[in-house]
Amino acid sequence: MESDSNNLGKPETPSNSEAEAHEGGGEEEEEEERDPESNSLRQPLLKRNRTLSSTPLALVGAKVSHIESLDYEINENDIFKHDWRSRSKVQVLQYVFLKWSLAFLVGLLTGLIATLINLAIENIAGYKLLAIVGFIEEGRYISGLIFFTGINFFLTLVAAVLCVCFAPTAAGPGIPEIKAYLNGVDTPNMFGATTLLVKIVGSIGAVSAGLDLGKEGPLVHIGSCIASLLAQGGPDNHRIKWRWLRYFNNDRDRRDIITCGSSSGVCAAFRAPVGGVLFALEEVATWWRSALLWRTFFSTAVVVVVLREFIEICNSGRCGLFGSGGLIMFDVSDVKFSYQAMDVIPVIIIGIIGGLLGSLYNHVLHKVLRLYNLINHKGKMHKLLLALAVSIFTSVCQYCLPFLAQCRACDPSFTETCPTNDRSGNFKRFNCPDGYYNDLATLLLTTNDDAVRNIFSTNTSSEFHVSSILIFFGLYCILGLVTFGIAVPSGLFLPIILMGSGYGRLLGIAMQSYTNLDQGLYAVLGAASLMAGSMRMTVSLCVIFLELTNNLLLLPITMMVLLIAKTVGDCFNPSIYEIILELKGLPFLDANPEPWMRNLTVGELADVKPPVVTLCGVEKVSRIVDVLKNTTHHAFPIVDQGVVVPGTIAASATELHGLILRAHLVQALKKKWFLPEKRRTEEWEVREKFNWVELAERELKIEQVAVTRKEMEMYIDLHPLTNTTPYTVVESMSVAKAMVLFRQVGLRHLLIVPKYQGAGVAPVVGILTRQDLRAYNILAAFPHLARPKLS
Repeated sequence: MESDSNNLGKPETPSNSEAEAHEGGGEEEEEEERDPESNSLRQPLLKRNRTLSSTPLALVGAKVSHIESLDYEINENDIFKHDWRSRSKVQVLQYVFLKWSLAFLVGLLTGLIATLINLAIENIAGYKLLAIVGFIEEGRYISGLIFFTGINFFLTLVAAVLCVCFAPTAAGPGIPEIKAYLNGVDTPNMFGATTLLVKIVGSIGAVSAGLDLGKEGPLVHIGSCIASLLAQGGPDNHRIKWRWLRYFNNDRDRRDIITCGSSSGVCAAFRAPVGGVLFALEEVATWWRSALLWRTFFSTAVVVVVLREFIEICNSGRCGLFGSGGLIMFDVSDVKFSYQAMDVIPVIIIGIIGGLLGSLYNHVLHKVLRLYNLINHKGKMHKLLLALAVSIFTSVCQYCLPFLAQCRACDPSFTETCPTNDRSGNFKRFNCPDGYYNDLATLLLTTNDDAVRNIFSTNTSSEFHVSSILIFFGLYCILGLVTFGIAVPSGLFLPIILMGSGYGRLLGIAMQSYTNLDQGLYAVLGAASLMAGSMRMTVSLCVIFLELTNNLLLLPITMMVLLIAKTVGDCFNPSIYEIILELKGLPFLDANPEPWMRNLTVGELADVKPPVVTLCGVEKVSRIVDVLKNTTHHAFPIVDQGVVVPGTIAASATELHGLILRAHLVQALKKKWFLPEKRRTEEWEVREKFNWVELAERELKIEQVAVTRKEMEMYIDLHPLTNTTPYTVVESMSVAKAMVLFRQVGLRHLLIVPKYQGAGVAPVVGILTRQDLRAYNILAAFPHLARPKLS
């Protein structure tokens, strides 16, 4: 794959020597004044000053890494065709059965690991908070602060050390990298066994430490890691060589399984099976089909069954301090309300504010992440110190701020015990006497899940003071910005929910004299609007919130809030995941091409690229070795001269036989499949040397293959290894149309063929890759296209 980025993912600027001269005089001035979007496709855009860059670098984990694209296209060479023709009905049934079995195992293991993470977090955080209560009841406030800060410091240290020293790719949510993978970008070390283990332990440590982050994003990454390991038969160094798994030794089937893993992770995080499927469809998956819909739904159903069984076990008190909640995490089903005309106004206001705050949050977080990049590049110690500093700041704020709140008398009509010093329920006593509670401690000195449950609680219109809600909202706005980006597994869902629910309840307090909606419902709508304003999701987010709250009456106003918030947010900047993809330099292809791309042809893109490198059908070994060592291309057109066209007597035609991958050329060299003379091979000769499983391997490099001087003079027949059905486009096609085709089909290479055929005309003009279709790279070669429209 050809790609380009520096350490923040931006393309390298070519030297001035690469610039091409413009045509001079008045024609140049006339070109400058012309609006690029009104240009005719027939008029070539000759004004360019550089060539397309092709450095495949992206920020993955802790360092800038070389990345490649994935081969989602079916490579229809002779070996593949023979493999499919020779499969019996039993083998086809094995393939189908194994796909469903893997989907079942993905759901089962994701549900089990999610249960383990929840049990560990609830018990670690629960016993920590119980110990703090003991210090406070004894009046040992300083000792309580030291103990609270120390425990959180240690838990953060464990999570940060694991991420920094063992698996840097486990830091962060992992969702942007999963989006990139399903879009066709191979992000190194994202789905390994070490990454999975560090993600599990690190999530437990980071969330138990009370940091403003959730386990939802990491669970999506965990589900994807499980799916990847199952599909490839285990870790890279210890794969299971089971013949049934050979069917999945390709990028296409692995993509389907990882999609099941991502939906299972969302289901395990929110206990929302339908929302998990829709999240995979709307947010992470680029390519979708009906069979994949069934399998993802099956995986999420298995997750729900596992969670349901463990919840039943925990309801009997055998899970320590794990709560007694069910699949509905924040139940507001007991609230009965009806809509009035005046209720539309606050709903619209919530949506507008959510879009504005979401876009502002994305903008500021973008700046913070750039700053954190500079700090993290200074070394491992700086990463650890940054994470630990955020932990100390968070602990001090959570412990000390409740002292600013006044004690409030318990209402005798409360249905639950008030106050309570254990970790469940509302109304924490903290430093208050019997019969009184501290509302700010109820929101801050608890786990994140319980904080959301408390602020979502209904029929609590007077239990939380305005000043306490303001402090809660302000604190989590700050923590939401400074916590994301440190070297621990972290998710964005819960911090955004906490911020959104805070301003939602504040708006509910302000509008309580104008509407009959409960303040807890305002909190739910505020959280939904901020998530839509930041993440720009609508359908999946709506279903997730309905499954979280178990109240279908919320459906109409939730839909309205999400649509308004997304529309407002889109007016200012991209979604937060798109911003992270840009920062990392991952070459993600958007669904919609830029408007000016319709006025640029793929032939003009080919003109600013280096000349295409072609090979003959029967090629000399020395030529293949030279091409592999001196180019970075991952595919080469196979062109044969002097071919007899069937049905004619002409013997001088030029044939574009197809496209051969670099990995297949290296395999041919490794296996010493050499011929002493220049000839075509028979089909049985190929099957004796190669099989479809070996051709799916991508790890071997040309530097690892030794070829003797004598072997250099021999030949290789490349016809059996060549994909004879590559996707091609005519050079007059617009870049916009080619980009849509490239993305929707999931291509890695797109051949450009000439508009005119005839003697002396090359059968292939060039090859388009993912990097060639990125707007940033095209504008680097055609900078005048970026000029605003002149009046």
